Amino acid sequence: MPKHTLILGGAKSGKSSLALEMANRFGGRRVFVATAQAGDSEMQERIGRHQAERGPQWTTLEEPLDLRATLQSADSEDAVLVVDCLTLWLSNLLTVAQLPVDEVGRRCRELAALLPGLQGRVILVANEVGLGIVPENALARLYRDQAGALNQELAKVCGRVIFVAAGLPLVLKGPPL
Repeated sequence: MPKHTLILGGAKSGKSSLALEMANRFGGRRVFVATAQAGDSEMQERIGRHQAERGPQWTTLEEPLDLRATLQSADSEDAVLVVDCLTLWLSNLLTVAQLPVDEVGRRCRELAALLPGLQGRVILVANEVGLGIVPENALARLYRDQAGALNQELAKVCGRVIFVAAGLPLVLKGPPL
């Protein structure tokens, strides 16, 4: 069984549900690392709904920017860490923190380099944003390109990579589910 899994797919494709299902099967201490921030009432409601769906057996850590430190501090041999979602984290780095592109790339590479040294299992959730048309504006093109590069870096170090469409998982790398 691979230690780390990357789950890719479009919006509302079933990625997060699959990540939670996999984590619940592994058992152990379950930690949900959320990169979203409750900037408005709609997002507050959405976050509350998702926390209630996960239930009390989950610990939720909210971290919009410093995933590396959060994963390191939450890591343990019995932990299953679900990070949802990496593309939102990337957006936070580019827009909220307004980091330069080379710094964003460095943080993405550092995240990928961190994974093999972690003791627990990590399930990473990310949107696949490169399947549509070329975005019209420069920031959107930069975001798409950075997301693609991040997904490639993580796919190299994860033992399993899954693409989800319409709730159906397709294993791209590693053993079947």
